[in-house]
Parts: sequence; C-alpha cells; structure tokens
Amino acid sequence: MTTIDILRQARAAWPALQSANTEEKNAALDAMADRLIACQADILAANALDLDAAKGHISDVMLDRLRLTPERIAGMADGIREVAALSDPVGAVISRVERPNGLVIERTRVAMGVIAIIYESRPNVTSDAAALALKAGSACVLRGGKEAFRSADAIVKALQQGLEAVGLPAKLVQLVQDTTRQSANDLMTAVGLVDLLIPRGGAGLIRAVTENAKVPCIQTGTGICHVYVDAAADQAMALDIIENAKTSRPSVCNAEEVLLVHSAVAAEFLPKLKAQLVDGRAAKGLTPVELRLDARAARIIDGTPTGERDFDTEFLDYILAVGIVDSADQAIAHIAAHSTGHSEAVISGDPGVLDAFARSVDSAAVYLNCSTRFTDGGEFGLGCEMGISTQKLHARGPMGLEELTTYKYVVRGNGQIR
Repeated sequence: MTTIDILRQARAAWPALQSANTEEKNAALDAMADRLIACQADILAANALDLDAAKGHISDVMLDRLRLTPERIAGMADGIREVAALSDPVGAVISRVERPNGLVIERTRVAMGVIAIIYESRPNVTSDAAALALKAGSACVLRGGKEAFRSADAIVKALQQGLEAVGLPAKLVQLVQDTTRQSANDLMTAVGLVDLLIPRGGAGLIRAVTENAKVPCIQTGTGICHVYVDAAADQAMALDIIENAKTSRPSVCNAEEVLLVHSAVAAEFLPKLKAQLVDGRAAKGLTPVELRLDARAARIIDGTPTGERDFDTEFLDYILAVGIVDSADQAIAHIAAHSTGHSEAVISGDPGVLDAFARSVDSAAVYLNCSTRFTDGGEFGLGCEMGISTQKLHARGPMGLEELTTYKYVVRGNGQIR
C-alpha cells in the first residue's frame, strides 16, 4: 500500500474520531495500553530482529535507544494511560468575548485532522505519538526509521487492536510501510491529506523537512544543550548535574553536549570534572566521557583538543565539548552563537546570574541549578510528548495535547447583520 493510500485511509477514518467524546477516546487509549502489554512477546520478538540487523551498523548508544524490554513496554503503556488521564483539549473554550451588538465570540480548540510524524529509531515514539494524536482528536500516520521498522509495526498492530476493541477504526493509527526517502517526500508534499507534519530526529531530517515540506510542519529535536558553571556555583551540585545531563541517556536530545566553565573556578573545577566523568566512571566499569577541550581547558586537564565543529555538534554519545569563559555574559553569548534553541542550564548561587540567564538565553527550556534532562513531556506533566519544538510559532518546548490542536471561532448571535 502506498503512503498516499495510507493517508487517504486516515482521512476517511478521522470523522469517527471527531464524533467520539472524551470518555470514548479514553476507553480507546486504555484498550491500546492493554494490548501493548498483551502483545509484549510479539513486540519483543520483532525488536530482537531489529537489534540483530542493526548491530555493527549503529553505535552501542543508539542500539540502546532501539532496544525494548518488558520494563520499557510497561513504561510505554503507562504513558498512554497518563495521556488518557489528562484533560481533553478538544472543545475547550480558550477565550470568550461578548460584543456590544450582542454577538458572543468564542475561540475554541479543535483537532488538527491528520497528523503525520517522521521519526528515527526510537520505538517508544510510536505509542507516544499515537496516544497524543488520538486524545487530541487526530488520526496519526507514522513513518519510522528502517532500523526500528519491525518493532514499530508490531506496536502499531497492537494499538490498532485496541482501537477495534472499542469500535473505532484501526486506520486512525497507521505505519507507513515504505522506509525509503520517497515516503518521507510523499508526507512532505501531501497537501490536503496532511494537516500537520512533525519531524522528530537529527539535524539532517529536520533540514530536509524544513527545505522541502509543502504541508504545515513543526521543527523538533536537535539539541546542542549547554551547561554553564558560574564562579558562584556549588561545585558538588554542578558535578552531579553535569554527569546526569551527559551520561544518564546520552542518545537523547535533552542530553548535555557543551560545558562552559567560568575562568575564576576552572583550575579548581576541571580536575574534579575529569575525576568524576572520566577516571571515576572508568573505575566503576562505566563508560567514561571523552572531554573535548578548548585551548584554555586543555592547559588545566588532559583530554582531546576540540575540533572545528565540536561546539556545534549533537554528539548523542559519551562526548562533551568543554570551554572556558570569563563571565556569565560570555557564556550567554556563546550559547546564542552555538545553541539549537533546545535546553540550557546554569549552575550558580548568584541570583543576578540566574536572573540574567533566565532572561537572556533564548531557548525553549532554561534550567537554573538543575539538569537539562527534564525537557520531556512526562516530566513537564504532559503525559508524554510528540517532540521538543525548537521553533517559536504555535508550539515551543515539549509538545503535548494543546500543541497538537488548533482553534476556530464559534460566533453566536440572534439575527445580527453587518
């Protein structure tokens, strides 16, 4: 079946969801979560085939991103149930104005229609995206990466069984069967069939969609996330935050890629950093972090000299670019020059520095004395997320239910004419 055929089926199925009330949508989500658990053996078997095929072709970090376990599938099901527990955005009145002539004008949230998502090798995105789209009142067409195709296919089949169990069309959630570039192009140019396209992946994918899409799209994902350690930082706190931001899951977009350290504390702090992230982790049998040091940092500790692009690279690995700055203003300027607008953190005990950072850093999420790893729909109370928007129009940061809706004006009168 072609990608266009799948989109047409989704468009045809959508009216059934438009007429479903909140209770019916929640029942569908609960059934989808139940079927994920019931189909766990099939999903894990499909995932094992994906993992075997990917070994030797992608890094160990990316293999972990691809891997499913019973615990991760349980987490996916819990994420769907959390979405079911959230308030339904569809039909909510955003604003209400009564005009002098008696007209009542209500701005009301409505569903998008058909939402298409292009994403890479993260099977959990399949269920997250489907759940959010469904609760937001839209049909969902998923186009995953080839490395995770078998896993995504098994997940979608389970979700479709849940839909059918409550009497909704299975075609409300579909997976594109073609994993070549042609299917991505089809989604980008399907004017009249796709109401919103969301690319969720690396810089190359985002660039391709931005340059070629003829349908409305939202940019997500690429995260060159910074942590700045100020002269007034609690250094023990800073070390723990940096280790969490870099190593808890280095393959995700909210992982730290760049560390900036104030020159007043660099000679004291950088040896502690190396001891914790390199030597200490190696001694514990954990993967040490490769520190890529600018010229000033390299005079204090051993590491790899920075290359030309290291402060502009989303490593998605145990690699951290490290630079020294002479002030908070320099750190903010560096971030402005190199950030992708995702997530940035400052560690400082100086309220003035914290306020300046919060006010001046122009990213979707700004963290004061905490880890960038919290940029996540679940952590923000959104249940799960469709992606992290790094643009400014319509949606910014973790995209939950409201960001997946649009609005229309409903105007009530009793015979007024103009």
